[in-house]
Amino acid sequence: MAKAQYDYIIVGAGSAGCVLANRLSADPGNKVLLLETGGSDKSIFIQMPTALSIPMNTKKYAWQFETEAEPFLDNRRMHCPRGKVLGGSSSINGMVYVRGHARDFDEWQQAGAKNWDYAHCLPYFKKAETWAFGGNDYRGDTGPLAVNNGNNMKNPLYQAFVDAGVDAGYLATADYNAEQQEGFGPMHMTVRNGVRWSTANAYLRPAMKRDNLTVITHALVHKVLLEGKTAIGVRYESKGQLTDLRCNKEVLLSAGSIGSPHILQLSGIGAADTLAEAGIEQLHELPGVGENLQDHLEFYFQFKCLKPISLNGKIDPLNKLFIGVRWILNKSGLGATNHFESCGFIRSKAGLQWPDLQYHFLPAAMRYDGKEAFAGHGFQVHIGHNKPKSRGAVKVVSSDAHAAPQIQFNYLSHQDDIEGFRACVRLTREIINQPGLDEYRGEEIQPGLAVQTDQEIDRFVRSSVESAYHPSCSCRMGEDTMSVVNSETKVHGIEGLRVVDSSIFPTIPNGNLNSPTIMVAERAADIILGKTPIAPSSAKVTVADDWQTSQRLQAPKRQA
Repeated sequence: MAKAQYDYIIVGAGSAGCVLANRLSADPGNKVLLLETGGSDKSIFIQMPTALSIPMNTKKYAWQFETEAEPFLDNRRMHCPRGKVLGGSSSINGMVYVRGHARDFDEWQQAGAKNWDYAHCLPYFKKAETWAFGGNDYRGDTGPLAVNNGNNMKNPLYQAFVDAGVDAGYLATADYNAEQQEGFGPMHMTVRNGVRWSTANAYLRPAMKRDNLTVITHALVHKVLLEGKTAIGVRYESKGQLTDLRCNKEVLLSAGSIGSPHILQLSGIGAADTLAEAGIEQLHELPGVGENLQDHLEFYFQFKCLKPISLNGKIDPLNKLFIGVRWILNKSGLGATNHFESCGFIRSKAGLQWPDLQYHFLPAAMRYDGKEAFAGHGFQVHIGHNKPKSRGAVKVVSSDAHAAPQIQFNYLSHQDDIEGFRACVRLTREIINQPGLDEYRGEEIQPGLAVQTDQEIDRFVRSSVESAYHPSCSCRMGEDTMSVVNSETKVHGIEGLRVVDSSIFPTIPNGNLNSPTIMVAERAADIILGKTPIAPSSAKVTVADDWQTSQRLQAPKRQA
């Protein structure tokens, strides 16, 4: 048999695929092909951090998926955009850098993902990043991914939110990605010198200078090609033409938590009934493909601001022009941040060992599309219950690769998730009404003080929550019959095929998913290359001693 042109074929140039392309092609003996359905990321709307709402809502740069009617959200169809551009969702996301709590990864190991506990994952988080304030036991200082705090909380509303959290009895945390996640403090973002630092910028662009890496854009993968139980290549479409490509070593699916299970199903790998309903011949029984789908929901509290210092005074056309020109000229100012510069992580109730609620604070009151929520100045805090027990699925509906899959999250189908959002409302009100925000806090706009009882909160949440755009876990890692890949990211029962992206998470972490997705790809690259893994970390983690009886990791009252 003639030797194939490539050793590895990577499907998807997103948060994971760009990492794999870089690390695998670092060995000049490997010939690597990276296939991406989208095109170039060289757009001001992608590269300028403040423009983050534009690429997410643009068909050119993102799959504009919608869920089926969600039965526990008043049958609303929810927006589910996924990156379709070099850099994938790291080119359209909010650039928030959150690893998750250490116990999230210990939870992965307990779910059957051997050696994916925090001790084994932390070294790969460090390998990936360059932290603006230097390396230590928790943070890296030589990695491709730049991480910082944007404009360093220049707007006083950011610190006021942190102060309010401390006033409520929670701890301040200088670095929630280090020893102590729980508490309030500065938020981190993937921005370098005022530019979005996507995996395309951080990993792919340097690797594209290598002769042994080929990148093909506008290439829609139709299926993985199988010979018996071995993956031998892929079939993809470009400019209306179908091409079959073979590889010598492995096919690596990094198409994300919607795309990867969909491609497996298009390839005849999945549950018999799902494939039969779509008219696809089953080639390998793997019932967990597309199952276990998880996501984060969030809503936002909005308040009028008593002082004219919010971003609502900066979103008129003239100010937007000034912000854009300043960014174009020297990559600074309000154009160089995602505006989420302070945050909080707390537990919704006693009896939880680590946080399950996350705050993003924004010194403005506006919708996700960037339009004003009301006239005048305001601020808002995004809050979500981040350890959901509701589970959904991704299912192929046709053998036509152009047909979007069926997506159903079953949001809020579990009572614990409903109670988690009740806590979101009540605990957030307590925090916002602390002295730290007294000089800024005006009228509560949303949810509004009429929303008080469990029933009123539930009704508000059903009608108002939005996806935080963190679909995951649909090809989960483990060893039981419903897992899709093993602890080496290999698809169960198929040689030469792996999945490396957020779909292989066993459970969703308490935080945004870009950082753990990059970590997974860094670690998977070492596994694929047969490298000796980085030694596990012994760095300690802060967990409240009285977590069984206390809802918050408490601090002394702040001195006003």
